[in-house]
Formats: sequence, C-alpha cells, structure tokens
Amino acid sequence: MRYPPDHKQATHRRILEVASQAFRERGVAETGVDEVMRRAGLTHGGFYAHFRDKTELVAEACAAAFDAAVVNLDRIADQPTATQRARLLIDSYLSPRHRDNRGSGCLVVAVGADMARLHGAARRGYARGFMRHLDRLGAALRLSRDPAVNRERVVSLMSSLVGALLFARAIDDPARSDEILRSMRRHLRVEFCGPRGQPGLDDAPAPAPAHDFLLAHTSFSP
Repeated sequence: MRYPPDHKQATHRRILEVASQAFRERGVAETGVDEVMRRAGLTHGGFYAHFRDKTELVAEACAAAFDAAVVNLDRIADQPTATQRARLLIDSYLSPRHRDNRGSGCLVVAVGADMARLHGAARRGYARGFMRHLDRLGAALRLSRDPAVNRERVVSLMSSLVGALLFARAIDDPARSDEILRSMRRHLRVEFCGPRGQPGLDDAPAPAPAHDFLLAHTSFSP
C-alpha cells in the first residue's frame, strides 16, 4: 500500500498529540509506549519508525504542546489593556472547566512534578519548552514596560495559577475545590487587574475557552 508523501509527518504529529494528552491525563511515568500507540490506532512496532525511545517521545510531545499554546496566547495578546489580558488568563485558567479537563489543559500543572523526577533529554526538552513558553506568555501579557519587572510578574502570576489549580484538582470535595478557584481568582484580580479586580465585583469567568486555554485545539480526536 502506497501512502501520500506527508503520511509519515501526519502520523508523527498524531502520535505527539495523543502522547501529550495521555501524559496530562495519567502522568508521564504511568503512560507507556503501548498505550500511546494504541490511542493513536497504531502498533507498538511502528513507534520506532518515529522515535528512538520514550525519552525522545516525551521531549517532542512537550515541545509540541507548548507550541500549540501559541494560538491561545495570541488571544491574550489581542486584549487592549494589561488588566484585560491578565483577567482573561486568570478567569480562564482558574475555571471549573479547566480543572475538570486535564487531558486538554495546561501542560505545566499536569506534568511538572513528573519532570522534576526525570533526567536527560526528556527533562531538557521540557525545560526548553517551558522557558520559551514563559517568554511567550510575558510577550502576550505585557504587564510592565520594564522587561525584568514584566518577567517577574509573569512568573509570579503563573506560579500562583499553577499552584491554585493543583490544589483544586487534589480535593475531592467539589464545593471546596470551587471555593479555591473563586478565592484565587479574586485574589489575583486584585494583584494583577487593578480596581476592577476587587472582590465583590463580577465573579463570572470571562467568556473564553478555558478547558484548553494553554493548549490550542487540534484536529485529531482519539
């Protein structure tokens, strides 16, 4: 059977997409090559036509996931003020929809702990992708005209978002989990959005796709 010229590239992208989803859902250590290939509708043997080993898969899947987030960062960058840009990120990230959809959500909160335990190419690939992602996020948010201050504020905001989402996902009581999201949205609006972020004002999340806000839509559905 003859395949079109771009068949291998399309298959490679498909494997990366399902791998990044599986890693976010189950964790890197708990996701084997067999499961990734099964989700992609392929055989285990076909894996080695694309990757040397799982380490290479992890590095490429993380890089691809961070690159896919550019579309969503562009949505932030399009907002006319720093307050609106920060508000869009805060309300979208700290939403029940994002909390409940690990497979299509933020890669940082889903696999960051796994990466701290890895070594070699997988960790280096993730680290490069993550640092590039922070640079892109800083360029999108533009929280200060001073580059150093902007980066410091972006790192602070991202750290708070990741920690709050991690806490909310770890709690099995839906009401308490929702309260963590609500209280952190309010707190971060005060810090990053100015007077409009004060507690007691409109607490409805901004009308934005939150379940995959830091990962763009893909055409592949496993």
